[in-house]
Amino acid sequence: MDQQALLLARVAKGDKQALAALYNALERPVYRFILSRLNDPFESADVLHDVFIDVWRSAGAFEGRSKVQTWIFGIAYRKVIDLHRKRGRLQVTDDIPEQTDDGPDAEACLIAGQEAAHVRYCLDTLKDNQRIAITLAFYEDMTYGEIAEVQGVPEGTVKTRVFHAKKLLLRCLSSRVSRTVPA
Repeated sequence: MDQQALLLARVAKGDKQALAALYNALERPVYRFILSRLNDPFESADVLHDVFIDVWRSAGAFEGRSKVQTWIFGIAYRKVIDLHRKRGRLQVTDDIPEQTDDGPDAEACLIAGQEAAHVRYCLDTLKDNQRIAITLAFYEDMTYGEIAEVQGVPEGTVKTRVFHAKKLLLRCLSSRVSRTVPA
């Protein structure tokens, strides 16, 4: 049994210190995931809080058929979907607030920023379910099976979503290269 599973088992018995340890271990990646779906840091913090309240309340219901992290990401995913349904918003943006970089090479930072903006633009062209699959696979390093569990779909569906999303991203990203190369 891994460390997170041991912590969750202790949470199920009412151990608040175990919940704090689990929260400390997963707060950042779960918050980052929620923020990428909502694009609102305050709302994301509220949802993160709700996720861990659900973890506290339902830790005893965890059956161990997945990793604890996958189970918690699934809770976060459903909370975000419920929030969007409640508000009637189906479109989610992946805009990330601009941050200044104090690195020594300003030109390299500018180019990297432009490339990152283009990657965000290309991610925005994807369907929401494809963007979520790509985000979980490449930014959260989840397996297809874990993503399938988070999204509540078969693993083959996730593979198809990622396959098509990668093709669309490649096409979108390569269009920038062809526009920037002098003829």
